[in-house]
Amino acid sequence: MPSLDPYTQPLTAKTAAHLLRRATFGPTQAEISAFTGLTAADAVNRLISNANYSPSPPIDLDSTQSTAGQPYLGLPFNGDRNFDFGHYLRYWWMRLMTDQTTPPSLLDKLTLFWQNHFVATREVIDDYRFVNRYLLLLRNNALGNFRTLVTEVSKDPGMLVFLNGGQNEVGKPNENYARELQELFTVGAFDADGNKNYTEDDVKAAARVLTGWKYTNFWKAGSTTFDTTFTSTKHDSTNKTFSASYNNTVITGRTGTTAGDAELTDLVAMLLRHPQTPRFICRKLYRWYVNPNVTADIENTVIIPLAQFFASTTNNYAIRPVLEKLLTSQVFFDDTNIGSMIKSPADLAVGSMRLFNQPVPDMNTDYTAFKKYFDFMFWRMRDMQMALIDQPTVFGYDAYYQTGYSRIWINTTTLALRSDYTDAYIWQWLEIKTGYKMGIDVVAWATSLQANFADPTGTPAITCVDVLTAFSKNLFALDLFQSQNDFLIDTIMMQGIPRTSWAFEWNAYRSAPTNTSKRNAVKYRLQNLMRYMLRMAEYQLF
Repeated sequence: MPSLDPYTQPLTAKTAAHLLRRATFGPTQAEISAFTGLTAADAVNRLISNANYSPSPPIDLDSTQSTAGQPYLGLPFNGDRNFDFGHYLRYWWMRLMTDQTTPPSLLDKLTLFWQNHFVATREVIDDYRFVNRYLLLLRNNALGNFRTLVTEVSKDPGMLVFLNGGQNEVGKPNENYARELQELFTVGAFDADGNKNYTEDDVKAAARVLTGWKYTNFWKAGSTTFDTTFTSTKHDSTNKTFSASYNNTVITGRTGTTAGDAELTDLVAMLLRHPQTPRFICRKLYRWYVNPNVTADIENTVIIPLAQFFASTTNNYAIRPVLEKLLTSQVFFDDTNIGSMIKSPADLAVGSMRLFNQPVPDMNTDYTAFKKYFDFMFWRMRDMQMALIDQPTVFGYDAYYQTGYSRIWINTTTLALRSDYTDAYIWQWLEIKTGYKMGIDVVAWATSLQANFADPTGTPAITCVDVLTAFSKNLFALDLFQSQNDFLIDTIMMQGIPRTSWAFEWNAYRSAPTNTSKRNAVKYRLQNLMRYMLRMAEYQLF
């Protein structure tokens, strides 16, 4: 039975690619080569140490504006540009996910985990500065301490807007955040046996603890600053008693300017002492990184030991050691967990750009092309039901909590849209800028495989198998069966014509590479093959 014991074998191309697909949004071929031969511990350490916590800030991407190409977050609030500036934050984040010029890091895949855990959306927050601060809070603390993360999220201006914390006052409690804090952010609604983890009275008591927090300058035209404040006169200073679910804990009511922080500290400490909190978080991490299906054996041999470590006195809710333990474990690299998920739209969109080396235009110097690149990605991700920073509900994206989990990404709405996305790589219809058409030049790729291309009489032609091997390198998480390989060659590429005719067509093209009809005959076969392979890859578990 696979366990949390360390995986000690050197990484092969297959296991290196598995780690990079799960810990990032998808690797380049060069990254897979660079990680092959490393130990799992060294590989994960690289993914952590490569994190960039000081990326250049988002800029105005509207070329018709006088501020185009310039940072906007330090400028006075501009309500007329509120949607644009909030939207450009998404492109800024997608750039960090997609970039191929910096060493791979697990930071942004983990940040998306936390953003889908502590859900607060751009649409509801509706002030781009608040959205930016919230996203940076998650990103900068993604590998930090869960205690700190819960505490800071609870009084973040964006979260106070999203779950009505700013309206929570003594005598007029708003229970929205207090409920989600327990149900979604810490203890979870039920334990593994279906027992309720807290009561309605616990929600009411937690709401009273959280009274008095406010935010400043929301949507205030011309304002250059904003912050969280605590108003002691709006705070319920009486004692708050919780149920047996929390061992009948009493949080002592306080008064004065420090009352809010003091009681919040007590509340978070109580939530983290609940035995289900570490299990709830570790179960979600397992489903995010390893396998959506948590069996009884996995609960007992992986989730519970990982949770005990997470909450232990020595670890004290530090996130990084838990992630290291999980991503370097035998269970993570077990064959049953390689190819156990359907790619999310982010994994599909970002991963395709990275695997096929579609360079990201420079955000600061080439912002028009940059915007076109991410317009293509974002709107298609949205249509595939993953609008970044705009989850449909406070529960997050459906595929990360509903029964079926990642399989929900493929449904009657998204099935054709996923194919349309990968088809764009074949047809190369999107011109990012002059001289840069997004997609895969399959003819150039095949040509690069051919030794002595200009000598068709003296050098044997590459074979159909050579082409398939090159095109499929690291494309699939699971090796194809021989019957699948034969189908791709004989039915898709050659369309029933004997394989031997490929050499004739290829050499005819080699003899006259500028001949349009001969080039198109070759291109047709290669495009058919690559198109079908991409469709297989987009549906294959990864």
